[in-house]
Amino acid sequence: MSAGAKAGLIAELSRRSFVRRMSVVAAAGGLSARSLLASALSESARSAAQEGLFALLLGSVQDAGLPQAGCYSELCEAARAEGAEPRFVTSLALVEPQAERFYLVDASPDLTRQMDLIPGQAFRARSALRRPFDGIFLTHAHMGHYLGLAHLGREGLGTAPTPCYCTDRMASFLENNGPWSLLVEEGRLVPQRLATNVWIRIDEHLEVMALPVPHRQEYSDTVGFVFRGSERQILYLPDIDRWEKMNPSIESVVRQVDVALLDGSFYTAAELPGRSQEDIPHPLIPSTMDRLQSLSEETEIAFIHLNNTNRALMADGPEALDVARRGFHLPRKGQRYAL
Repeated sequence: MSAGAKAGLIAELSRRSFVRRMSVVAAAGGLSARSLLASALSESARSAAQEGLFALLLGSVQDAGLPQAGCYSELCEAARAEGAEPRFVTSLALVEPQAERFYLVDASPDLTRQMDLIPGQAFRARSALRRPFDGIFLTHAHMGHYLGLAHLGREGLGTAPTPCYCTDRMASFLENNGPWSLLVEEGRLVPQRLATNVWIRIDEHLEVMALPVPHRQEYSDTVGFVFRGSERQILYLPDIDRWEKMNPSIESVVRQVDVALLDGSFYTAAELPGRSQEDIPHPLIPSTMDRLQSLSEETEIAFIHLNNTNRALMADGPEALDVARRGFHLPRKGQRYAL
């Protein structure tokens, strides 16, 4: 990227807002599909009066989940214990209560339960009509980020045509590899190829910019997304190999957003016995905090995509306490960010 193009991108990202909203949405009750359809309008009106566009964190752990298959470590066994709070794979929803619009960012293997976290009778009414999402944004083709699409096929929800926003290479992967190609052939997924480093308007309340991210490219390239509402911006970047390889720099991007949800896969390099971190490269949380410490008071910086070996998953452990002490965050599913 040329210096001029980079400067233009950073300038585009710089639209900020200092207004913060309190957000409340009524919780959904256990109603029948007919009742959901009947109550959707009134529920939407109540929600519209309470809040605007917001991002909802649907999960914060790494692709294979917690507990992970074949793992019987302290962390995984604690996650299996009776009464333990479920931890879902990293994903995000964008909710527009007034317009009754819902977008999904990454389709994880936990999609079935994650959809239950999206509030409001309007979403449930739309799901009953097989059109829950107005669009799906995909970062790349690693298992935690697109396998949930399988739930939308004829064996599952049988979703109505839904735009799928992704890079050209990701779209080609979906179109040319089963079972995803069947979703495209049946018109359930409608690929929308996104250019990178430019703002694209999705609707009257939402814009998106896809940022190229250096990450393993076995099947597709990788992007992060900056979502811009009328007041605030949020960066969603769950996977990267090295911050040093990112262009524009992670510092310049984080400086221009209100919330940054960043790759926090590992806390230490010792988490992968028998495997080299070079084989599974991700920046370590302490290194990222060192790099972005000066920005932590201006931007809410949170770590997502935590591996099942990451002891920052222990809420009262020294790792999590250090993250909090330094002014960073470890959000859980259900966290909302007004946009």
